[in-house]
Order: sequence, then C-alpha cells, then structure tokens
Amino acid sequence: MTDSNNIFRELPVIPLRGVSVFPNSVIHFDVGREKSIKALEEAMITEQTIFLVTQKDAEVDLPTPDDYYRIGTIAEIKQMLKMPGEIVRVLVEGVCRAEIREIIQESPYLKCSVEELADVISEDGETEIEALTRTLIDAFDEYLSMEGKIPQEALATVDTLGNPADMADAIISHMNVRTDIKQEVLECVDVVERVEKVIKILNDEIEILKIENDINKKVRGQINKNQKEYYLREQLRAIQEELGQDENVDEEVDGYLKKLKALKLPKKTYEKIETEIKRLYKVQPSSAEGGVIRTYADWIVALPWNKYTKDSNDLDKAEKILDEDHYGMEKVKERILEYLSVKQLSGGIKGPILCLVGPPGVGKTSIAKSVARAMNRKFARMSLGGVRDEAEIRGHRRTYIGSMPGRIMSAIRDAGSSNPVFLFDEIDKVGADYKGDPAAALLEVLDPEQNKEFTDHFLEVPFDLSKVLFITTANTTDTIPRPLLDRMEIIEISSYTEEEKVEIAKRYLVPKKQKDNGLSSEQISFSESAIRDIINYYTRESGVRNLEREISNVCRKAARKIVQKKSDKIAVNSRNLTGYLGRHRFLYDTIGEVPEVGMATGLAWTRVGGETLSIETSVMDGTGKLVLTGKLGDVMQESAKAGITYIRSMSAVLGIETAFYKDKDIHIHIPEGAIPKDGPSAGITMCTSVVSALTGVPVRNDLAMTGEITLRGKVLPVGGIKEKVLAAHRAGIRKILLPKENERDIDDIPENVRKKLEFVLMENMDQVLEEALVKEQ
Repeated sequence: MTDSNNIFRELPVIPLRGVSVFPNSVIHFDVGREKSIKALEEAMITEQTIFLVTQKDAEVDLPTPDDYYRIGTIAEIKQMLKMPGEIVRVLVEGVCRAEIREIIQESPYLKCSVEELADVISEDGETEIEALTRTLIDAFDEYLSMEGKIPQEALATVDTLGNPADMADAIISHMNVRTDIKQEVLECVDVVERVEKVIKILNDEIEILKIENDINKKVRGQINKNQKEYYLREQLRAIQEELGQDENVDEEVDGYLKKLKALKLPKKTYEKIETEIKRLYKVQPSSAEGGVIRTYADWIVALPWNKYTKDSNDLDKAEKILDEDHYGMEKVKERILEYLSVKQLSGGIKGPILCLVGPPGVGKTSIAKSVARAMNRKFARMSLGGVRDEAEIRGHRRTYIGSMPGRIMSAIRDAGSSNPVFLFDEIDKVGADYKGDPAAALLEVLDPEQNKEFTDHFLEVPFDLSKVLFITTANTTDTIPRPLLDRMEIIEISSYTEEEKVEIAKRYLVPKKQKDNGLSSEQISFSESAIRDIINYYTRESGVRNLEREISNVCRKAARKIVQKKSDKIAVNSRNLTGYLGRHRFLYDTIGEVPEVGMATGLAWTRVGGETLSIETSVMDGTGKLVLTGKLGDVMQESAKAGITYIRSMSAVLGIETAFYKDKDIHIHIPEGAIPKDGPSAGITMCTSVVSALTGVPVRNDLAMTGEITLRGKVLPVGGIKEKVLAAHRAGIRKILLPKENERDIDDIPENVRKKLEFVLMENMDQVLEEALVKEQ
C-alpha cells in the first residue's frame, strides 16, 4: 500500500476547455485566454511545472472556482510555440494527480496550493489486479479493432507500461469519450476501482460501436442497392432511347411514389401499391398494360385516404337546418340528431345504415342532402335503379382493358372525403342477372363490421368505409333481399296528410316555383283554399311531386299574363283556379246520404295514399253462385270466400236461411273495375256487405272499416292504417272500425285528424256487425 505523504505545492493553474490530461500522457493544446498565458509565462520562469484542471462547461470564457473540477494533473511544460492571433500552443507531459486545497490568487493569473495524490491499492485488490489487467488489455484490443481511428500501436504502448494504474490512464486518454467520464477516472486514486471503471467504459463503447457498425452496414447496403437501381435505370433509359421511346418513366414513377408517400397508408397497403407502380419500369410505356397501371396509380392518389370532414357538434343548428329543408319527417330528424349526440359523447361511432321506406315523392332523396348539410359532411349518391351488374358496385378486375373501379369508389373520390353521407337511391329496384347480384355485393358495403376493409376489385387494397353514413331509400321492403334488409335500420316515411301538403306548399313549393319562373311574391300569390283544391282535385299522390308540377303550371301561365301586360298582380284562389288548371281531374269519394242495404265502406292502401272502397253486394234467386267483379286479385277473392264460409257457419245466429248458399246467387262488386285490387284488408267489409244484403239490414253510411277475416270470424291486423284513416277522414267518415292489434298504429295518425274520428277496435265479426249494421228503432 502506497501513501501520499501529504506533498503540497503552489503552482499556476490553467482551466482547460474540453481537454483532460492524465499522468504519464503527452498532449498539446492551445491557450488563448490572457490569464492562462500569464500562468504559462510564470510556470516557465519557475519550475516549468503547471497544474491543469478541466472546466465543467467548455462554453464558460471566464471561469470562477465553481466552474472547474478540484482534481487535475500536475504537468511539465515540454514546449511552447507562439501562433498567429496571440495564441500559444503548449506541449505538456502529465506527472501526477493533485487536488486544489487553497486558491492563492486569481489575478493576474490563477495560482493554487495543490496536494499530490498517490495511487492506492488495497490488500484485497492485489489478488485480483492481475485478472483485471488482462481483461483491460483484451477489452482495449477489441475496442481498437472496432474503433478504427486509433493506431494499433497504441495497444503495444499500453502493454509495455506494466503498471495497471498507468495502463488505465493511458487507455482512457486515448479514448474519445466525454470529459465528465474522463474526470471520473482521473478522480479514482484506488487502482482497482480505476481499472474496473475503465473496463466498464470500454465495454459500453464497444456495444455502441457494434450498433453503429450494424447501422452503417444497413446504410451502405441501401446505398449500394440505390446505386444498382440507378445504374440499371440508366441502362434502361439508354435502351429506350435506342428504340425511339423517349417517355421519361423515371420522373413519372417518382411523381407517383412521392404522392403515394404523402398519403400515409398502412405498411401492407403501401407496399402493394408501390409494387404495382414500379411495374411501369418493366412494361412498354405505350402498351395497354402501362395504361392500366397509370389509371390505377391515378385512382390511388386521387382517393381521399385519411381525409375526413369534421362533424358539426351544434345540435341546435343541425335541427334548424333539417327543419328548414323539410316539413314533418320527425322520425328521420330524430334519428340523425340521436346519431350526432352519441357520436359527440362517445368520440367515435360506426356509421349507421338508415333505410328510408315510403311512397314516391315524400322527400326521401332530398332529406339525405339535408342530413349531409346538417352534419357538415360531403354528399355522395348512387342510384341503384336498374343496376344488374355486380361490377357497378365492386369494380372490374384489372385483367380487362378499360377496367375501372366501381361507382362506390367513384362517388367517394368525387366527394373528396372518407366520411361523406352516402345515398343508395332505390335499393328496392336492384336486380340480378348473369353478371352477378349487386345486392349480394352490397352486403359487405352495408355492414359496419365489414366495410372498414372494403376492397374494390380494381384497386385490390382495402378502403375504410366505416365512417361513412349510409342512407338508402326504397318504396317497399318486399323486394329487398332479407340479408340486406337485416343490415339496415328501417325508418318508415308515410304519405303526407292534406295539412302537411298545405304547409309544404306554402313554405317550400310556392316560393321555389315563384323563383324558378322569375316571379316575385308581389306578382303572384296563392290562397290556402287554392292550394287545398290543387291537392284534392288535381293530384292524387302520397308525396308532393305532382303538387309541385301543378303549382309550376299555374306560375307559368301567370308569367305569360304578366309579360303580355294583361295583369300586374295575380291572386290565385279556389274561384279562378280552373282558369289555370282546367276542370277537376279527381273527385274523392264522399259518404252516402243514407244507409243502404248491401253497401259497406272499406279502406284501401295504394302507392299514392289511402282510398275509401265502396263494396256492393246483391243477392238474387239462383243456384248458389258467388260472382266477384271489379278486377280483384287472388287474395281478395279468397277473403270473400272466407267471409261466405263464416256466414254459413253462423247463419242461425245471424238470422239467415241456412240454405242460402244453395238457392241464392251472391254478386260482390267493387267499383272502378279497371283498377286492379288485391289484399286481405277488405275481408270484414265484404263480409259485412254480404250479411247486410242477406238480412236486409242497411250498413251505416258514416262508418268505414278495414281488417282481415278468418273462417271463425276473427279479425286480423292489416297495414297502411295511417293512409286509410286519412282517406276516410277526407270522405267525411266519422267512425272507423280497426282490428284490435292495430291499436298501436293510431298514434301515428295526426292529432287534428284523430280528434275528429271515433275509433272502435274489433276482435271478431260479431263486434263488427254490431257496430256496422243499423239497429232497428
């Protein structure tokens, strides 16, 4: 064990920036600060010995005692050389470690009292120092072989030192590590600790060098690959020039790849598209295949990958927009506002699939545009009427010349965002033939669990449709395939009532047609009575299309009068309406003045709304024939036969001769015989008419009914209740008989109509006859 003997010396001090000096090492550095130059001059005058310490921060120009370490190295000045610009280059050799004990002066140069520090080896450390020394040499050898900048002779120089303490100092002085790491070694007076620390530093640097070498190999490999590709492309360009093909394919492909990179696609999708685009290098620029690849690349970069419009979170504004554009349609508006509310709370929700089902002209298509405006989304539309080719949905495969993506991806591209409101119009009109079934192709599109990876046959890479809000329209659900119908949320849109049509005309149609025909509200006006007459006598529809046409017809005739100076202002009312539209085209049924035998009023649903149905029955002597006229369908004829069977089974109770079916001919007729009629809902009406004719008891003229009949006289529910009730109200009916199970449909009837009618719910024919037949006074 060696002791320091407490040797103190007073020496000039130079703080070094970014340099560490170790004992037994020879190093040169430049001195430029005034204090440091004066310290050098003082050292040369005295013992040519100076104390060197390292600054903690190399950027500090005028260090204080807190800015440099306390432990440094006493060094002998071997050589001084003045350089241009008042800089002195110094060559020194480290002697021993020392520590500052007292600062004697700071001006004109720094001078301190320092204590020399001797190396220390504990008794326990002497047994392991040999093994540590060998490990140190091996680690330094491996470091030199990987580092490449330090000459290999450094290993032989270190090996000749023999002393492990000096070896550790020499190795760390050769290494390119941070000054704070070197300072830690410099401050180690325990030799074993110093050697272990240097071994650890060596191992850390070796690991870093291994990683750097791996990175360099990969970079060099990539560079070599790029150089090879560049060389081959240059050769290809030369060949193409010789063949007279001067198209610059490189620039074209680079342009596509640059745009592709900007799309930020998933890795798998990016690699597939990149491979397709790079095929342009291998094909003739003017070939058909080259054209297909270019079309493909153009489509890929044109699609709105990861482009989304921000949904409006202002529910009040969305509700206001929906109300501005459409009157009524409460269920649709409520569903859209619910969707926006849930999306705002949850942060992310898959787009629902809404199917608007209703008769023509009620605004199914136009409400979809309003939904897009209310949600602040783009709008895309595809009409499915008459589509019979699956490729219309999924696109054509690129094996065909002139192949293109399907109309879904075309609409998404035109919309410019990945979350538009997408309307599939007339989904009930889709048909199938030898080219495939478009409805089956729509199964994936209209399934929120599958459409996040919708793959068009032309593009062959998945595109996310899960954020799209799909809306479909249909006149009926009967022709929609069940699996497709199951994926959609059905919203029934019923026919407009007369009151709703009047409001729609006043709010939307009249102002729109005034503007379309160049008229102002001062030049033409419509009275409410005129609008009601147009609705009742010139149109027969569930929607408002024909109403819009008739209003436009009046506006055109008014415009002609104004242009010909025949009038400056025209007021259209019920008195002068026939002058614009001619005589009445439709006359709605009205109730009879008195109850009649064999005459019952039924209710029917048609595609243009509800109608009353006058059913007449005559009974004559004969041979038991049943005659049905009025162009009745099979189901309606069967309902009449079921009613006759019920009457035969109940003849004794009803007071009818039991043999009437043998000696009486029964003729049931429904007027407007040219119009086909079918369905079971007239069952109880025909039965009531026959009972009235057989018993001679008249049927109430202010009452109408609808319902299916069974052989046992049960009354079963039917559809279209709202439209049927509105037709009854229009005809002046005051009491309506409905099947018991249709009670839930009464809530859908407008309140102003509901208040004027009396509803009686029936479970069997006994109750129907009790209400319908006029009781004896």
